[in-house]
Amino acid sequence: MRSGYSLAQIGLHWLIALMIPVQYLTGGTIERTHHAVHMGVTPSSWDVVQHHLHNYAGITIGQLMGVRLVLRLLRPPETRASGTWFERAATALHHAFYAAIIGQAFMGLVASYFWFGIAPYHVVGSRIILAMVALHFAAAAWHTLVARDETVDRMLMPRRKPSADNLQSGQH
Repeated sequence: MRSGYSLAQIGLHWLIALMIPVQYLTGGTIERTHHAVHMGVTPSSWDVVQHHLHNYAGITIGQLMGVRLVLRLLRPPETRASGTWFERAATALHHAFYAAIIGQAFMGLVASYFWFGIAPYHVVGSRIILAMVALHFAAAAWHTLVARDETVDRMLMPRRKPSADNLQSGQH
């Protein structure tokens, strides 16, 4: 059996991956709308739309990442033992993604509805996540182009359930 992720885990991964750029594209509207209001000017309607999109997409990303975390805990991906430093670093990066993205969504929620003073930390968090995404892309490219292994395939195709023939013959 090929090790990998379930269809739900794969779907959530790619949905979140598509939503994260929305946050970077709409994040600047937060400052513009707040600055306009502070200056006594009505913000542009397009900035207000993007501001809301940023807020609600961020809340949704946090919720989806929470679901991913629960799925990962209930049905962890079948992987090899993490023996090399590279495998341990990959595991650490994946765990850091959960913490950073859920933490980022929480800080955005707090900044939007409870205490704007946390906003500078939210901005720092966005830069950390951007660096993590760049490292994630680099690792995926390395696995695909250099190592030529099946690591990226695990997030493209769901794992197969073991068949009765494979279980009887000892193949998994």
